[in-house]
Amino acid sequence: MPENLLQNINSPKDLRQIPEKDLPQLARELRDFIIDIVSVKEGHLGASLGVIELTIALHYVFNTPEDLLVWDVGHQAYGHKILTGRKDNFDTNRQLGGISGFPKRSESEYDTFGVGHSSTAISAALGMAIASNLKGDFEKNHIAVVGDASIASGMAFEGLNHAGVTDANLLVILNDNAIGIDPSVGALKNYLTSVKEGKNPRQNNMIKSLNFDYSGPIDGHDIFAVIKELERLKKTKGPKFLHIITTKGKGLQQAEKDQVKYHAPGKFDKFTGEIIIKSEENLPPKFQDVFGLTLLELAEKNEKIIGITPAMPSGSSLKFMMDAFPKRAFDVGIAEQHAVTLSAGMATQGMTVFCNIYSTFLQRAYDQVIHDVALQNLPVIFCLDRAGLVGEDGATHHGVFDLAYLRCIPNMIIYSPLNEIELRNILYTAQLGLKNPIAIRYPRGRGVIVDWKKPFEKIEIGKGKLLKKGNKIAILSNGFIGYNVTEALNEISNKNDFAHYDFSFVKPLDEKLLHTIFQKFETIITLENGTIKGGFGSSILEFASNNNYQVPIKILGIPDEFIEHGTVQELQRYSKIDAESLKNIFESY
Repeated sequence: MPENLLQNINSPKDLRQIPEKDLPQLARELRDFIIDIVSVKEGHLGASLGVIELTIALHYVFNTPEDLLVWDVGHQAYGHKILTGRKDNFDTNRQLGGISGFPKRSESEYDTFGVGHSSTAISAALGMAIASNLKGDFEKNHIAVVGDASIASGMAFEGLNHAGVTDANLLVILNDNAIGIDPSVGALKNYLTSVKEGKNPRQNNMIKSLNFDYSGPIDGHDIFAVIKELERLKKTKGPKFLHIITTKGKGLQQAEKDQVKYHAPGKFDKFTGEIIIKSEENLPPKFQDVFGLTLLELAEKNEKIIGITPAMPSGSSLKFMMDAFPKRAFDVGIAEQHAVTLSAGMATQGMTVFCNIYSTFLQRAYDQVIHDVALQNLPVIFCLDRAGLVGEDGATHHGVFDLAYLRCIPNMIIYSPLNEIELRNILYTAQLGLKNPIAIRYPRGRGVIVDWKKPFEKIEIGKGKLLKKGNKIAILSNGFIGYNVTEALNEISNKNDFAHYDFSFVKPLDEKLLHTIFQKFETIITLENGTIKGGFGSSILEFASNNNYQVPIKILGIPDEFIEHGTVQELQRYSKIDAESLKNIFESY
């Protein structure tokens, strides 16, 4: 057996010097390298392990970076990063100041398009291919690698629909492993399964009917078969489609067996694959579990409750309701626009619909929120998980814009619970019946209250509340980030100068309470786990302007830039909204 091959590869040019017969060894080494580092540093695991052979084959056959390779979502791009010059700093993946967990144009010329949300690769690669034609370059290849969960999204279909009527030199590779983060769903998944099983006649092939040169399915782990087919497709002009079958988590037995858990397993033993269990005894719950368990509790008594999520049943904890009431809880796949309008349709028929979407993914359905829900004033209950800074997934995933982009929509109620009990109570309040749509935003991770399952209490819409009395300065915080204020105030000597108010409702604002605050205090400080442009603090400025108040107002929150990856604590510190930074700010008054 040749010496270690990976240690000598710093670019695809090095890779192409390796004899083809030795590539299976390289695949084993690349898998081991990823497992070694992710087992200690954490990150996304199963997706990259599943495309090792494909990754090697793509860079072996095509002349990257001149040929343009676009990875959809990017969970599967670890092998790509390692082979394209980032092997030596791969251990910094997803860490503050380190490389991104997703392809990123500013990081490498091999990262041709920045990704993080799904289903963008086909449109991006098609755009590149059409641009190449316009520049007279008809030899350049443009490759989009997309998963079977991502290709079911509307945007991917739009890209296929357009590509099929062009002469663009585009290759779409369907990485079919029957799972995204959770198992793939829907009629297209069933169609692909029948194709893999040989039950669907070739003349019925829906991809061929869209004008693509279709080939496959082939075994995505047979590197020689993949290379042979890529070599053929490299010489074929026009839109092409290669269907490969892979196993997510390939090469690590536990990751193959439990593909959901090993999508991003945390720390694990690289030899046995066993996940290193963190003790959760006496810890506060995750906000997502408070949502999921409370919704199940409410659904047991209220038969009109419906749960909907676009491909995040485990991440959102809607899985609890899906298991108990499969006819009333729906995973609609990576289809945020459909999820919102489906919710609206159900709401017209008197159903109480909880539409659970990560904050960053609701951005993808903004028109539907306005046009299909708010304009018709349908009382859809949006539950926005991962609101605020989310940590290591970085700029594509931070849920920092929702307060700003929702606040300008008429009819919308916006609420950020201070803690788990208030999340529980607003879910209860919403299902009692509201006249307007509501967005309930809550953060990733754990809360602060271990004993959170208290009897339900109805929340009065639009009411703020005093958390701490003070004399000179009023701090107005929105939601869970308010605990940083509490911690900071406990550490300062002049704490009696500061009053602290929780404004969980950004819309409607408690204007009665605001008048009292503006008439009493010398200075006002606002704090939010969202962008300072257009968010909660901006709403307070608008109130002051509309009512001719001259009180100085300082807005604290996420600065006007895209925040990169790091732990939540590190990113809060960077944004100066962690408890220590707040303490320093308060002491300066």
